[in-house]
Amino acid sequence: MSEEKKEKEKSAEPTEELKETGSANLENSRDSHRIKLLTIVGEIEGHEAVSGNTKATKYEHLLPLLAEVEDSNEIDGLLILLNTLGGDVEAGLSIAEMIASLSKPSVSLVLGGSHSIGGPLAVSADYSFIVPSGTMVIHPVRSNGMFIGVQQSLDNMLRTQDRITRFLADHSSMTQERIETLMLNPTELVKDVGTLLEGKDAVHEGLINEVGGLKDALNKLHEMINERNKKKNENV
Repeated sequence: MSEEKKEKEKSAEPTEELKETGSANLENSRDSHRIKLLTIVGEIEGHEAVSGNTKATKYEHLLPLLAEVEDSNEIDGLLILLNTLGGDVEAGLSIAEMIASLSKPSVSLVLGGSHSIGGPLAVSADYSFIVPSGTMVIHPVRSNGMFIGVQQSLDNMLRTQDRITRFLADHSSMTQERIETLMLNPTELVKDVGTLLEGKDAVHEGLINEVGGLKDALNKLHEMINERNKKKNENV
């Protein structure tokens, strides 16, 4: 293979990665840190494909990318941009658990909406931001398709809901009891039970760490990477 062809393929890789998975490598920072950027938008697609008219994030794309973030010496930290519509609970929790288990510093930024399973995704990072006009929607677990009206079905939904509220409580400053209270609020949403928290309200409740934008999220991530590198050097 000619050198010219190799260069063309190399230059096309970031564009293709951005197009297919919404991810990119940020490598030209002032601190020479190498940051992986992930975008999680629309509906989280699980085992079943979502409608062709709906923007979706495929969990089978994100899981290998997160494994790469953890294993690669070429990546120092992770920045996650969020604007979600809900989606598959199991897929969303699997992504959130992987993010939470990373040893690399991670920062999330909620840019628009963060509905239901978007909550665990937002708080799974080491530090979370939300823009002033961003929202966090907390509502009970729902089920699509055929539903058998027996006690076991309800118990299963309650267990799933408990997994979500427990994860939110474990990775934020909110208690599980407070989350469940907001989740079952019948006065806030027009067509649903639950609560919509705007930027400063999400911070006031302790769900998100800070109100801010892209500049703030990147500055925080660089700060966390520097702190991690400092500790590593001290232990050498």
